[in-house]
Amino acid sequence: MAIEDNPESRTSYGDELRRRREEAGLTQEELSVRAILSRSYIAHIEAGRRRPSGDDARRLDQVLGANGFFERFLPTLDGRKVAEHFEAAKEFEQQATVIREYAPELVPGILQTEAYARAVFRTRFPPMTDEECDKALVTRLGRSRILDHAKTPVIWVMLNEAVLRRRVGGPAVMADQLRHLVDLGERRRVRLHVLPFGAGAHSMMEGMVSLMWFADLPPVVYVEGWRTGKLWELPSVVQQCLSAYDLALGDALSHQQSLALVRSAAEDYEHEAH
Repeated sequence: MAIEDNPESRTSYGDELRRRREEAGLTQEELSVRAILSRSYIAHIEAGRRRPSGDDARRLDQVLGANGFFERFLPTLDGRKVAEHFEAAKEFEQQATVIREYAPELVPGILQTEAYARAVFRTRFPPMTDEECDKALVTRLGRSRILDHAKTPVIWVMLNEAVLRRRVGGPAVMADQLRHLVDLGERRRVRLHVLPFGAGAHSMMEGMVSLMWFADLPPVVYVEGWRTGKLWELPSVVQQCLSAYDLALGDALSHQQSLALVRSAAEDYEHEAH
């Protein structure tokens, strides 16, 4: 029986993990090797800052001989509001001081307007009920509150040109969404770069990527595909992803050129809507 995910439950869960690890005579490093998890991940769980996935909890059970304790009492969201594979990334997103994201098909969630996000949710299969859609919207729009601060997190977004051309919700929805991006870019709240079709093949073609840095934690990278996603903390993987991002960024339009292209696309949609 899982318990609701909140700071208190994660702290209790972490205390129990520390107690059982020490009883087993293992350091965090030794447990990380045996459970195939990073040492920093173990430290974050024990400190109550992270919750493991179901697979991670099962490995902890196996290594510590806990007879399924860590899986049974894994803190979970009550009435899950985001996909399981995105839960940890969502927590990190709210703590990040710098976010650099590549979006191949859709406007990133934290930058979506309500109408655009609703249109995205309407494509889900199996279809969402109106109530489910409304709950998902509250969560997605709530993520954008990180933009309320004037400076942090610093956000760089690289958009594949397909994001501008793919009609999500119709021309009026697209015009409003692109105007929102232009506004954020003009206020320098978000640094925007468009990777044009003319750039051809590039190093970020394989999928959505979000790189995140923190004040007191090492950087992480979150990569996502269809109904799946993975959070990487391994420094070598993070560095490889950053290098690929920088390489693609070299083929992207400048911030001002990108704003001009997004503004032009918005005008085209406005003209069509009218």
